[in-house]
Amino acid sequence: MTESSADQDGELAEGTLMSHLFELRNRLFKVFGSVFLVFLILLPFSKKILLLATDPLTRFIDGNQLQAIKVASPLTAQISLAFYIALFIAMPVVLYQVWAFVAPGLYKKEKNFAMPLLVSSTVLFYAGLAFAYFVVLPLIFGFIATFSAGSVDWKPDIAEYISFVMMIVLVFGLAFETPIATMLTVATGLTTPEKLGKARPYVFLGAFVIGMLLTPPDVISQTVLAIPVYLLYELGIIMAKLFRRKADK
Repeated sequence: MTESSADQDGELAEGTLMSHLFELRNRLFKVFGSVFLVFLILLPFSKKILLLATDPLTRFIDGNQLQAIKVASPLTAQISLAFYIALFIAMPVVLYQVWAFVAPGLYKKEKNFAMPLLVSSTVLFYAGLAFAYFVVLPLIFGFIATFSAGSVDWKPDIAEYISFVMMIVLVFGLAFETPIATMLTVATGLTTPEKLGKARPYVFLGAFVIGMLLTPPDVISQTVLAIPVYLLYELGIIMAKLFRRKADK
């Protein structure tokens, strides 16, 4: 290889790297821009959003009110909640920008596989959020409320409540991605549906361990997380078998 050709290859590699960096910058700008735009739209409705977010707990509290320990807690709680909700709403845009960034390097077959995967992962994420809000949180707070003695004025701090709820909701949103992760391990050749089926006892035990680590220290929330994770694992095995049959054909 001559010196001129080596210089040309170096310039070509540098130009390719710069183009990827510019593309990454544009994608990140769209991600942050979409989240910020939704955040601005939600900000005027932050009080109503806060009322909806606190409903799973306030229904079990006398007076239907939480307390603010810090001076700025009412303001920071509404702003942080609006940001979290904006991030959840803009999640399809975030996932699409990630897919659009890696799509040019994929084969046609992989692109055809990626789009249904993107749609299903988005639907499962929102299903996890809804399951956490409508099922898990009322169960957790109802269980805790039964241990609140009559002499205890149980009114949690609004800032801690928002952090707690967002953690639970995000955990369940990610946990509902289990079928996608299971199918990807089969699609990439790391394992087979038969091997996944043999690992059922370990997954069942691991689901309860994950529930113990990621949820509050009560049996209700741990079980409510572990059982759906295991059922979603079974769903992932079924999806992986269907995907492999289609690939074989």
